[in-house]
Amino acid sequence: MLLKERPLIIFLVCAVMFHFANAAMLPLLGEMLAKGHGRSSMMFMSACVVTTQFVITLIAAWSGRKAGSWGRKPLLLIAFGVLPIRAVLYTLTSNTVALVAIQILDGVGAGIFGVVSILVIADLTQGSGRFNITLGAIATAVGIGASLSQTIAGAIVHHFSFNTGFLFLAAIAAAAFGILYFFMPETREKSFLNEHP
Repeated sequence: MLLKERPLIIFLVCAVMFHFANAAMLPLLGEMLAKGHGRSSMMFMSACVVTTQFVITLIAAWSGRKAGSWGRKPLLLIAFGVLPIRAVLYTLTSNTVALVAIQILDGVGAGIFGVVSILVIADLTQGSGRFNITLGAIATAVGIGASLSQTIAGAIVHHFSFNTGFLFLAAIAAAAFGILYFFMPETREKSFLNEHP
């Protein structure tokens, strides 16, 4: 029954692609920072993680409020839109302060996706009693996508360069944005209709 829900399948594909594109970026950035920086690279990586987590904390509450008035799709488009931008920006600078600042975009994307994805699943499964199994299925698929990301992007970097790896991830992220934009419906109205048939 879940597989017959076209919006759910589209969202699943988008979520897997989002995490495929996102998961390898920070580890690749860490490797890039480690080259020639020695122990100081650990400090920069810590700064990257702290920056991301701080922004997630700020953006999560905001996105939860806006999801009710703006709808789910506009917020998801912001989250998906910052991902290819972030990947391309990594290729344009080697300045460590700038690279840490780019992590703000990571916080924006992850903060919005973390909140709004739950709302989308709740909208699409409302009244079916299948919220938990759907959430679990999507989390499993996302985990597989994230683990493949590390392997594939790492191989690309090994055979070509860091810039090639980041551009590959940017292309996946851009494709996910396109699928979301053209094929994913707004789910807030669906939820509203279910409540008021």
